[in-house]
Amino acid sequence: MDDSVEEEEFIDEDEILLENAVHCSECNDVMGHIILKETQKGKGADYLLKCEECGRVHTTHIRPPPVVEIPFILTEGPSSRTKVIEIDADEVLELEDVFQEDDKLWSIHQIEMQDGRYVKHCEASLIVRASALRCDMVRVKLTMTRGEDSSSDVLIVPAETTYTAGHLIDLEGQTWRIRAIHMGRARTLRGTVEARDIKRMYLHEPPNPEYFAPRTPRERRQAWKEGKLGFNPNPVLPKEIVKKGVTPSNKRKQKRPRN
Repeated sequence: MDDSVEEEEFIDEDEILLENAVHCSECNDVMGHIILKETQKGKGADYLLKCEECGRVHTTHIRPPPVVEIPFILTEGPSSRTKVIEIDADEVLELEDVFQEDDKLWSIHQIEMQDGRYVKHCEASLIVRASALRCDMVRVKLTMTRGEDSSSDVLIVPAETTYTAGHLIDLEGQTWRIRAIHMGRARTLRGTVEARDIKRMYLHEPPNPEYFAPRTPRERRQAWKEGKLGFNPNPVLPKEIVKKGVTPSNKRKQKRPRN
């Protein structure tokens, strides 16, 4: 009983949530405040606050940060376009940050500062231009081989799409087998890879069904037994199963030892 009371009385300071928390100069810390009065000022507001700890009354001015316009080069597949995007001046942009524009997702690829340097992160007010790549859809390059002829194509698919080497894939009414998946420094003949990580897929035309058709009586009997040729109510057992355990008649006789 005493343990439960102690647990209820114990409060982790990191879990305390302060309402309307701002800095109080009297307490020299961020404290919870009571709003006494609110006055709209343009896009911001002035708040008359009372500190819940020391009771000091003071005014806090809340203003939205200024907005800067940054030209972004948006690249989607082989095409690119430039669009000016408004961003808060004090916002810090980093490489690989993802943002939404025109109902699409983009990942920041390059940041150029006003002095011409390219950096990994920078405050928006210091950026002269940036580039971004579409990241919700990716281009998967294909090399398709039919006999001795090869051709190239591109698939545009969601980034999370997965492909497995060795499996079949349908493209424009044709079936291909994924021979291998190339990921830059590695290549797989059996693994599964997300489209975002694929540099190129190598496709081969799968063999015709006739390639697997039984050619000999033995292969045909085995195919009937396994049901590959349809329903067979009275399958003919393969020869090697019928004679299993039977001593071959052509077994060589052992020579009698000489006296």
